[in-house]
Amino acid sequence: MHTKFIPASLLRVLMMVSVLCVPAALSQDIAQDDAQADATDTVANIATDDSTNFAKDMPAAYVTSSHQILAYNRAIKETESREGAYGSSLSESLLGLALILQSQGRHDEAIKLFKRGAHLARINEGLHCEQQLPFVRGEIASQKAQQNYAQADQRQNYLYHIQTKSIGSDAALADAHMEYAQWQYDVYQLGLEEKNYARLIDMWELYRLAFNDIVSREGKTSPNLLPPLHGMLQTQYLISSYVIPPSTPVFGEEGQIDEDLLRFRTYHNQSYKHGNAIIEAIAGIEQERSPPDSPNHARVLVMLGDWRLWNGKNTAALEAYREAETELARTADAQAQTQQLFGEPVALPDIADMSLLPPEVEPNESAVTLAFGVTEYGRVQDVERLDNNEEDDTQAFRLMRQLRKITFRPRFEAGQPVETEKLVKAFQIQ
Repeated sequence: MHTKFIPASLLRVLMMVSVLCVPAALSQDIAQDDAQADATDTVANIATDDSTNFAKDMPAAYVTSSHQILAYNRAIKETESREGAYGSSLSESLLGLALILQSQGRHDEAIKLFKRGAHLARINEGLHCEQQLPFVRGEIASQKAQQNYAQADQRQNYLYHIQTKSIGSDAALADAHMEYAQWQYDVYQLGLEEKNYARLIDMWELYRLAFNDIVSREGKTSPNLLPPLHGMLQTQYLISSYVIPPSTPVFGEEGQIDEDLLRFRTYHNQSYKHGNAIIEAIAGIEQERSPPDSPNHARVLVMLGDWRLWNGKNTAALEAYREAETELARTADAQAQTQQLFGEPVALPDIADMSLLPPEVEPNESAVTLAFGVTEYGRVQDVERLDNNEEDDTQAFRLMRQLRKITFRPRFEAGQPVETEKLVKAFQIQ
């Protein structure tokens, strides 16, 4: 993320390329607040350990990190003695120490230091200052590492709040919108909330904000619009496939209207139209930026066909696929491009990091290997399990049920969709 100002000293720490000099000894106590007490105690124990072979008995990387910890703590003590507990010069040492502890898996200690650093930045630079961003990002990483997703979610929300308050209307603001949209997707995938559809509403609105911000600065044909547009299309796939039981009450326990539910149902009803509009916008940009013989034009048509097929518009999907084949015939490597897009069935959505299936692997003892057919309409049939891995029976049966629900872009021959009788694929489902 681009920021207007981060001190060069903080950037040096973030890059972690320097090793500080090691002092001969370290005082037992460091005058600091509770946010640093645990880290200080640990360092003091190391410093007073009567072991002349300390460096010889430890891995080199660990010794280096331990020396850095000692040095950072001495720097913190010296700065506090000069400037007090809220001295602005403490930031570099606090961040450096927190990052080292984080790299060692000592996340509780690191989180305390990240929190202290962010608090210090607010005191010295202002409530919405950018100087606290490295500390907030660091805390989020440690919270995620400990699977404290609720706390990470809160801090991600705070990070976005600071970004929108401190960043002007430039590329960094659009990046902030998209970063937070990606976070909403990550949390949605975890399924932490009963009203998970609210995350999809947030995703859509954030990508829309990014799109509108870029349009206002760069116009409607800027290639920088492609990332938010692809994010918006991803969101529409999720919205269109999310099922809310019709019996779900609109009113809550206290009689209040569930506005999120009403909004989502509106979005769900408009999903197909929104997806078409998004793909049309992508096509317009590609027409401006790509030469006539570029395969990008065909890929957009395939994208349109996929969206139509996903929504049960089989005839319209076939029309888009055939038009894509016509476009591919104009490319220099037409045969290779056609084979890549239509040589075998492709599971939908065909979007990076959005597969409904586990990662494909080479068949092995720990993988689940399945054989199945795909009709000319993209429907899965004749699912058969080929492996003998009894330890994964439950997951394998769940995968087979999931596979039967997936829509595939069918294989094409001579411009026509054809049935594929037997595909064999191995999946890692650990």
